[in-house]
Amino acid sequence: MKIKTLLVITSMFVTFYTQAQQTRSPKFGKGLFNLIGQDSTWSMKIGARMQFLTTANWNSSSDGLSNPSSSFLVRRARLKFNGFAFSTKLKYKIELGLSNKDIGGASEFTNNAPRYILDALVKWNFYENFELWVGQTKLPGNRERVVSSGNLQLVDRSLLNKRFNIDRDMGLQLRHHFNLSDNFIVREIFSIAQGEGRNVTTGNLGGHQYTTRIELLPFGNFASKGDYKGADLKREKKPKLALGVSYDFNNNAVKNRSNQGSYMKNDVGFYRTNISTVFVDAMFKYKGISFMGEYAYRDAKDPLAKNSDGTLTGDIVQVGSGLNLHGGYLFSKKWEVSGRYTNITLDKNITGKGKENQYTLGLSKYIAGHKLKVQTDISYLDIIGQTNELMYRLQLDIHF
Repeated sequence: MKIKTLLVITSMFVTFYTQAQQTRSPKFGKGLFNLIGQDSTWSMKIGARMQFLTTANWNSSSDGLSNPSSSFLVRRARLKFNGFAFSTKLKYKIELGLSNKDIGGASEFTNNAPRYILDALVKWNFYENFELWVGQTKLPGNRERVVSSGNLQLVDRSLLNKRFNIDRDMGLQLRHHFNLSDNFIVREIFSIAQGEGRNVTTGNLGGHQYTTRIELLPFGNFASKGDYKGADLKREKKPKLALGVSYDFNNNAVKNRSNQGSYMKNDVGFYRTNISTVFVDAMFKYKGISFMGEYAYRDAKDPLAKNSDGTLTGDIVQVGSGLNLHGGYLFSKKWEVSGRYTNITLDKNITGKGKENQYTLGLSKYIAGHKLKVQTDISYLDIIGQTNELMYRLQLDIHF
């Protein structure tokens, strides 16, 4: 389906329901339309968002900067639909990506079609604090990945996320939360997924992927779900802290980064190995000060892909560790300065890659919170044994 066709269908859909149902126009940033059935048995909020990104890169050495390059692109362009069906205990979410970055990655395993669907999910609150999620969405991995790309503190996510995140997949998630005391909240999540990423249509080549996560909020909930948003835009009046640990096990994985990366092919089809990933993260906010830290570690039963006779194919599981630390301070006029340090240490004996250290300094202007903002940052990437890099980025983010 062409993007033009998608937009026409969406336009027709919105027009039809606007005429047929009650329509409530929300304020900026709260969606384009809020549709509610005449008998109040369903609802749908329709939203859209865009990110426009400019990037400039240089190689950096003792002789100065060289090999400049630049790009201008629509980094993200998305449509979002969410609401409830029949009962407020049965909710749903659909998110479609329309930019090249969103729909790229087509392969024989996705029917060689653009990957429009980001999220297609139903959430059923079937008993007290238990909720069952069914469909395709983000797995409960590292915090930075679960934070929406529209709610980031810097222009984009870190190198840790790029190397280790487990992103989206198709499956089931069981979620629960309870209070240890009036303020101390505990959340538990268990997920079983196909294990090969989003929009796979040709079946499961490996085993399945199992993810479990526990979160501790000793001082209670953050304002406006701020434990999964960058920057302390609500200027928390009391200290708020969230701690999280995730463990992911991908049984007989066929990709070199668990359910991400490239397929590991060999002479009989695909190489399979068990891949484990651990994430430990924290989020802290207080009076405009914010801090987030993450640690990731990935290992594999046998990270060197082999043919049936034991010879190496050349594919390698990206095993190793990463550390990401970043924080910022929000000034009263909605300006924020932020900084980030990221270290990537892949197993050199296996991957042949050295350490990477990236230092980033950012500046953000929140015109209407995360719904309308301009962000810029500059990063220096120090790669052991390779050419270092300098990168400058400027991004406009708008959400309806």
